[in-house]
Amino acid sequence: MNKNSNSYQIIYSAIMVLLVGTVLAFVYMALKPTQDENIANDKRKQILSALNISADDSNVKALFTEHIVKQFLVNAEGNVVDSTENSAFNIDMKSNVKLDSAKRKLPVYVCSTSDGTKYILPVYGAGLWGAIWGYVAVNADGSTIYGTSYSHASETPGLGARITNADFQQSFEGKHLFKDGTFKSVDVLKKGQKSTDGADYVDAISGATITSRGVQSMLHDCLKCYNGFLMKVNAQQSNK
Repeated sequence: MNKNSNSYQIIYSAIMVLLVGTVLAFVYMALKPTQDENIANDKRKQILSALNISADDSNVKALFTEHIVKQFLVNAEGNVVDSTENSAFNIDMKSNVKLDSAKRKLPVYVCSTSDGTKYILPVYGAGLWGAIWGYVAVNADGSTIYGTSYSHASETPGLGARITNADFQQSFEGKHLFKDGTFKSVDVLKKGQKSTDGADYVDAISGATITSRGVQSMLHDCLKCYNGFLMKVNAQQSNK
């Protein structure tokens, strides 16, 4: 075949595309289990971080198994609708929050710590440049925040990205989601401001107003869906 002909060039290009595509597909399939495991371990680390537990790749699965004693999904009324293995872990929060609150399947992680039972609730929202998300650990009273863990896709380094800093996350500890039996969530306000409805509040990140508002909206919009569940947790604790 004439190597300078158009037909040769087309056939050669087609074969090369096929070969390269095959190699890339093989590499992708070979690496996918490792990539999926790395993503799962990162998620486990974030969940444990809400309990103030640090983990690395060598011990994250063991710590997760030790402290996360149960997980399930609840509906807007707070009733368990799925308690199968990994039911909460496998929920895609990005898709879940797009649903009407009455139709969402709400993940709950039940945790055992030296300070007693905690309930970890995932949250997902929007910052300045992209998605923000996190986990909120609530005490057995169904109201007091034990710890939080936040992360982001593309917030500004040194500004909005500071939602991952320990000092910001720890400022939520001890805050209450309910006041006088009514869900209030926690506000994130400029220093010196106070909530107008009596809700607990923390100081916003200086220079990151939009991201701080995003955290406030994320907490309110996601955690209010757990109102039914948290009220039941509170009732169970009161009856003990």
